Amino acid sequence: MAKNEKQPMNEKTVMKVLLILLSTVGICWAGGCAESLATRQLKKADANSVETILKRLNQRVAELESYQGQIEYLFSQPLLESQTLRKGVLYYTKCNEKSKLRINFKTLKQDDEKEQKYVEQYIFDGIWLTHIDYQIKAVKRYQLAEPNEAVDAFELVRENFPIIGFSETEDLKKEFEIKLVEQQGKKAAVIGLHLKVKPGSIYKDDYTLIDFWIDKKLSLPAKIIAVSVEEDVYEIKLVKPKVNKRIDKKVFEFKIPEGFGKPEIIPSKKTRKESHR
Repeated sequence: MAKNEKQPMNEKTVMKVLLILLSTVGICWAGGCAESLATRQLKKADANSVETILKRLNQRVAELESYQGQIEYLFSQPLLESQTLRKGVLYYTKCNEKSKLRINFKTLKQDDEKEQKYVEQYIFDGIWLTHIDYQIKAVKRYQLAEPNEAVDAFELVRENFPIIGFSETEDLKKEFEIKLVEQQGKKAAVIGLHLKVKPGSIYKDDYTLIDFWIDKKLSLPAKIIAVSVEEDVYEIKLVKPKVNKRIDKKVFEFKIPEGFGKPEIIPSKKTRKESHR
């Protein structure tokens, strides 16, 4: 395949990107809420310690009702000297313990080419992840939970990717060497957490390191970078976030466009096992 030949993300990449995206929003969930008394007390303690940052995010995790913002996803393959930048919009909402997520990618820029229209959509409703690719006019539906057993988007991710703000500090320390990375200068806008995967970590077969960059003023993520064992680099930026602002329910609805054909169904592992009995 030629270096610049455009391809939709394959199933493995789709799932990995979803995990990283959800992790990024997970920090938003942790960072975008009103401060509690305990949070303010923590700030007065050692505001620049790893423990304080993680505790502050953990304490604020359960109050988010909605999130939306612009998203930039850069996928780099240094060994192939190739990179692809996708831009779009991300929506998340939670109500009555049920959550929904939608990502609309709108443009693509590959290597040194000009940015162009390139539409891909991901919709997660608690059971099904639907991937709509307008370039090849194809739809895939991944069953990620059993019927009547809908899962929260973040619960889905936690076993496969460390969500800062959801994972307990001691649990993270078992899997990673964690260091604080603060930008130089008093006016630095972001503070970072560098997570190096330990040899015996449950994430050792997927990632070597993960960096989270958090906006100091907003306590919201500015960027997340994850490096895979294959040396691929996944970089996610969230721009102009809106927290706990009303999102129309219709945003999470979708129809398969005419001419796309029948969706490809990828059932859950449990369903596949039962079908082979």
